Amino acid sequence: MRYLMSFSYDGSKYKGYQKQPKVKTVQGEIEKVLKTINNNEKVDITASGRTDAGVHALNQKAHFEMDIDITVEKLKQSMNSMLPKDIYVRKIEVVIDTFHARFNAKAKEYIYKINMGEYDPIEKDYICQYCKKLDIVEMERALKYLEGTHNFKSFSKADEEKDDFERTIVQTNLIRDVKNVNKLTISFLGTGFLRYMVRNIVGTLIEIGEGKRKSEDIIGIINAEDRRKAGITANPEGLYLKDVFY
Repeated sequence: MRYLMSFSYDGSKYKGYQKQPKVKTVQGEIEKVLKTINNNEKVDITASGRTDAGVHALNQKAHFEMDIDITVEKLKQSMNSMLPKDIYVRKIEVVIDTFHARFNAKAKEYIYKINMGEYDPIEKDYICQYCKKLDIVEMERALKYLEGTHNFKSFSKADEEKDDFERTIVQTNLIRDVKNVNKLTISFLGTGFLRYMVRNIVGTLIEIGEGKRKSEDIIGIINAEDRRKAGITANPEGLYLKDVFY
């Protein structure tokens, strides 16, 4: 039977989502628990995509197969009782055998959090501690140039080997926290994202907010199709996979 799982995790103590030998990963922890539940038989999970070390997820999705006799409610309860406290299964549902968590995804939403105020050691693993003022208006203008379908090679991983760098960003937003105007959340809703794409965009937006670049420079960066033309890669701790849509 094939299941679709929705889950959250704090990525600060993990070497990323994807399973790797001899290091602690989110996928590795979940598969260990599923193996125990599945009478010690290996269970492979396939996620909508991977997140890098230090990146968090509010509603990641993955599918897996098991043939034991268990309800989805009991499976969720059992998993959460055995998982580390920084990983939590939010929902499990039965799906058709051809469902694929990655290939059936229609869109994803990422958010990136920035603190422009005084350094906060409590939130250092969850909000990028930039700790300086940024030009929010220019950053908002730059975001709008990113909307639509473009070749995002300039914002991809530098040595990324792909045939297709075209992606569509459906909507962007920059929101200031009403309780603390020094805290920003930048959101990106798109049909798909390249590795490091959001962090490279945010790094470029920060340079625009600093006055090192102008908002309209985004157009030239996109057209260049050259990673060297874009800004720095923003730190991982401010990035969250917010949701995956099917």
